Parts: sequence; C-alpha cells; structure tokens
Amino acid sequence: MAQDIARIGVVTVSDRASRGEYEDLGGPAINEWLNNALSSPWQAVSRVIPDEQALVEETLKELCDQQGCCLVVTTGGTGPAIRDITPEATEAVADKIMDGFGELMRSVSLQYVPTAILSRQIAVIRGNSLIVNLPGKPSAIADCLNAVFPAIPYCIDLIEGPFLVANEDFIKAFRPRAKK
Repeated sequence: MAQDIARIGVVTVSDRASRGEYEDLGGPAINEWLNNALSSPWQAVSRVIPDEQALVEETLKELCDQQGCCLVVTTGGTGPAIRDITPEATEAVADKIMDGFGELMRSVSLQYVPTAILSRQIAVIRGNSLIVNLPGKPSAIADCLNAVFPAIPYCIDLIEGPFLVANEDFIKAFRPRAKK
C-alpha cells in the first residue's frame, strides 16, 4: 500500500521578504531541517506573506482547511515590534493553544541569547493541523525545532493526522509504547 504524502505548510511572515527586498532565509531553513528530520514522504506548501494579521489568518486557514497540511510552521513576526503579529493571527485561528511549545522554545533559546524572553511564538491546534510559530533567524529555527520536534509526530497522531516518521540519525521522535 502506498504511503500518503504528508503536506506541511511553511510560511514566512515578512514585509520585506514578501516585497522581494530581503531574501527569505527562514522558509528554506525550515525546509532543509524537515528534509533532514523526516524519513516519511512529505511535501512543502510554501508561502511568503507580509506582516498583515488578516492575511496571516487567511493563509493559516487555507493551509489547514483547504490544503490539508497536518503541520504548518511559520517563521517571523514573533517579536515585540509593532508589525510582529504572527502569534495573534495564530491564536485567532486556534481551536486549542499548546502552551508547552512556546515555553520550551523560549527556554532553549535563552541558552543562546538573553533576548529570547522577547519572543512570543506559540503553537496551536486547528482541526487536524498543528501550527507552530518559529523565530526568523535560521539558527534559532533549528534550535527551536530540535527542542519541540520530538513531540510533533505524536501530537499529529493525536489529532488524527498522517503518521510522520523521523529520521532517527538526525532526531528522535517520541511516541509512547502501546499498552499490551
């Protein structure tokens, strides 16, 4: 039986990148990290959009509801600047808030920079999709994904998404053992 290809949304939220004034480094960093992390087939559904809350909300809804992405990973727009609205847009489309993701990402990031306390990334469930906000810097993206990814495949199992298999030479995913 052929295995379904998981669809994963990768959203860069950046005014400058969306206008072509700045090279999108975050989206490609996420794609590269996921290529290393997943051994099961997956397909990226990528978007580069400006820091406009209504557009971010619309994009997240489209990726979850129409594109069938089991996971949507955003980069950018999580700081305290006036135009940083990614967490607000993410929370606006949420069915459930997954507080532990943001707590862990900030905790890990604090090991590298004291300004990690300024980061406001969150994670939420929308239907059968997990949405995770990441910072914009590629090294911080890797630090945060290294921290939270071990729980992502099991979270997607619990919300009845596709079975994601981790490349255990790169990162181990945790799934509780089935009761006998």
